Amino acid sequence: MNREQSVVYVVDDDKRIRESLTAMLSSAGYHVITFGSAMEYLGFPKPDIPACLILDLQLPGMNGLELQRELASTGDLPVIFLTAHGDISSSVKAMKAGAAEFLLKPFNSAELISAVESAIRRDREVRAENIELRSIQEKYQSLTPRERDVLPLVVSGLVNKQTADQLGVSEVTIRIHRAQIMRKMGAESFADLVRMAARLNIP
Repeated sequence: MNREQSVVYVVDDDKRIRESLTAMLSSAGYHVITFGSAMEYLGFPKPDIPACLILDLQLPGMNGLELQRELASTGDLPVIFLTAHGDISSSVKAMKAGAAEFLLKPFNSAELISAVESAIRRDREVRAENIELRSIQEKYQSLTPRERDVLPLVVSGLVNKQTADQLGVSEVTIRIHRAQIMRKMGAESFADLVRMAARLNIP
């Protein structure tokens, strides 16, 4: 993993913690950006690169759990909670809301770096999947309305004759549509086309 092409955001109201985390993560090769409050973090324009968020529970104004809920609606970054005020209730709420990890201060450097590596790897994978999905969606938009009618029948396993009977057209027409669908979707095989249809939630 190229750590230079990723960023770790830290939201903690304790300046000493921010400085300590910056020193530790920077020495591990990460670019670190820190904030003293949730509102500072929300107002920061973030580059479109793999990242994760190290978040304290107790913050001025909006607390850590509230920020996590706010970010959940936008599908934001993996969150690692790092707090001196952890309890079972808070940790359960954080993990149920999708937190990548819940760690206590004083933190173990190796454990935290491992959590950061895992979180950024997860964000990198999500970003790659999203890029692929957008590409598939764009290809699907290039299909004609009739080709979009044909696609779910084809991926459901119907042969050309069965598809033609359902749509009331000739088998030759379906063969042509099928070839066009494969070409426009960039599918290298029938299995590839089925996988793409599944990503689009086409039954």
